[in-house]
Amino acid sequence: MKFYLSSFKIGSEEQKLKEITKNGNKKVAYINNALDFATDLERRNKSDAMDISDLERLGFAVDILDLKQYFHNPIELEKGLDHYDVVWARGGNSFVLRQAMRLSGFDEIVKKYFTNNKDILYGGYSAGICNLGPTLKGIHLVDDPYLNPYGESYETIWEGLNILDYALVPHYKSDHKESKDIDRSITYMIDNKIPFKALKDGEVIIIE
Repeated sequence: MKFYLSSFKIGSEEQKLKEITKNGNKKVAYINNALDFATDLERRNKSDAMDISDLERLGFAVDILDLKQYFHNPIELEKGLDHYDVVWARGGNSFVLRQAMRLSGFDEIVKKYFTNNKDILYGGYSAGICNLGPTLKGIHLVDDPYLNPYGESYETIWEGLNILDYALVPHYKSDHKESKDIDRSITYMIDNKIPFKALKDGEVIIIE
């Protein structure tokens, strides 16, 4: 399993992204559930369209994969994911995305892929990468942990997928509206001894 983990959008390693996926059929499952809390649908759709355009420009064929369609049906989700070389999780709210991952079973599927070293790439940015670490504590100072677009009966999930043994903190010292709050997140992680790696916008962590 490979990882392409960007602070914001595709970042500065476009050529590397093309290289590490050159043997696949270039099909991308684009997961946009981190924005399921959004009420401005026109703005959301425009943002998704920009992301998809960026991926298509690099030669990828992109399908939107809505995890809500697979809530409580992880078997069908895993069947659907078999058709893709790349899973790309966009930014938004990390806690909303984490909830969608659990309700669909996506979290357990990705952990199985990682354990079995499946030939698939997990890519994404911002909220899409924050979930890979051991915890979302600290990110709560940036993203509202109590948004409940899927119903009030679902509790906030604080644990990450634990695929990485450190938290990822995007938008560090960047020209991004969340950058000041990210400074608070880093202070929290230092004070609470949470291992982390901070990324400036444009920076990418690649794991092959």
